Amino acid sequence: MNKKLITAVLAIVSLTGISQQMPQYSQYLRNQFMVNPAAAGVYDFTDITVSGRWQWIGFDNTPKTAYASMSTVLGQRKRDTYNPGIRTSVGGNESPEVNTGRLKHAVGGQVIADQYGAFQKINLSGTYAIHLPITKKFNLAFGAKVGMTNNTFLQDRAVTLTPGSDATYQTFVANQSNKFNLDIGAGFYLYSQKVFVGVSADQLTGDMVEFGSGTAFFDRQIHMMLTGGVKIPMGDNLVLTPAVLVKFMNPAPLAIEGSLQLEYKQRYWFGASYRHQDAVVGMVGMNISTRFKFGYSFDFSINRYNTYKSGGHELVLGIMLGRNRPGANPPASTTGSTTTTPTTF
Repeated sequence: MNKKLITAVLAIVSLTGISQQMPQYSQYLRNQFMVNPAAAGVYDFTDITVSGRWQWIGFDNTPKTAYASMSTVLGQRKRDTYNPGIRTSVGGNESPEVNTGRLKHAVGGQVIADQYGAFQKINLSGTYAIHLPITKKFNLAFGAKVGMTNNTFLQDRAVTLTPGSDATYQTFVANQSNKFNLDIGAGFYLYSQKVFVGVSADQLTGDMVEFGSGTAFFDRQIHMMLTGGVKIPMGDNLVLTPAVLVKFMNPAPLAIEGSLQLEYKQRYWFGASYRHQDAVVGMVGMNISTRFKFGYSFDFSINRYNTYKSGGHELVLGIMLGRNRPGANPPASTTGSTTTTPTTF
């Protein structure tokens, strides 16, 4: 089977809509806001993340995703005398801390550009989350996001083995659709110092509210996601975090991904994931300073097409603004709460 035929098969899979319609993130464990709106505001500072992802390296017109996200807690108090300006910090570079045991309100936003097969999707959304104290050590957050998604069919990227008899292909070519859809998502996120559990749903309104050109049907389906993990100390400097991500979209089969992350001195982290019948993922990252962080991952394909493609790359860069200095006293607004180091950031 040659590369052109493989490309055609993958394009047909995209056109028939049996694959996942939402972007896939190998480093979801380090930025769960991208898979659950309730995770916005877990940290008491402004968290900004940008990322690029390239899949199926070796093929033309392969899936590519880029995003920028921002979340912040409302009504933050002044952080001691620490200057929150953007600069390379000196001193400790530990992972950021999170305060539990108090009520918090958070807002955020996301811009996502995703290209898969003959389709291009650009999404802009805003998020609100409320974090309720269950105990001093546990918070339960509820979040919702509302936005718009532009779905476009790219004829020059479409491939089919039977152009004259492929009804789906002919429908999209004839209509040249460019649609805008209302996007609503929601979720909850339970977290403490040692555990986290989250459930979220995206594309809740499907194609109910849409406008734009063309009459082709993009058949947007609801996506459900479940995340969970536990933080296990392995000594003074090591913390092991096993985690799982489960995704479901009808009629696609259940997708399960298991991950292990090892964090050293709360600064360097190494990880590996297994995506069932799809890929093995290797990840590395570090806190460059109290302001900046980065992560890199490589997806090594283990499916039947791994002879023709060399996997995928994902690069994540983050900026943390208004963050309290590691080891400093918590701000006055957290009096009576418990300060913990989170499983993710």
